[in-house]
Amino acid sequence: MLNKKVEEILNVQVEKEGYSSNLYLAMASWAESRGYEGIAKWLYAQAEEEREHMLKIIAYINERGGRTIIPAFAKPPVDYTGVKPMFDQVLEHEQYVTASINEIVTVCMQEKDYTTHNWVQWFVTEQIEEEASANNILDKLNLLGDGPLYLFDRDILTLRSEESQG
Repeated sequence: MLNKKVEEILNVQVEKEGYSSNLYLAMASWAESRGYEGIAKWLYAQAEEEREHMLKIIAYINERGGRTIIPAFAKPPVDYTGVKPMFDQVLEHEQYVTASINEIVTVCMQEKDYTTHNWVQWFVTEQIEEEASANNILDKLNLLGDGPLYLFDRDILTLRSEESQG
């Protein structure tokens, strides 16, 4: 049976993962409407991944005898000042999610819920990869400076495939 405090914090994470999915959908739509096809595809893939994370948490809560509460999600921003500021926001958001996952780990340890502690380690590792991915993209954008984004937009999907192989 799932510990109540752990169930509560996992339900909070359901909302955060759902919001993350919607945030990346909003960013993808913004990029796509400006002709950044590659960036949009990368963000659509991120949105789907965040949705999968949400579903994974929902399934875990239910499998462990808890009760998942499906929340409303706040509306994400719809306008961005540019590609680099948008990816700055991606990194900031992933750092926020990392802190949230770390809080779940803390509650698991306080509540001596070692089963969930073990299960949540997948998310700990995932967040290391998510932050590295955002940092990698920002490194590339910093190299470009104010240069044209055409090649970056074309090549961003190769960054995603390289990360999944590494």
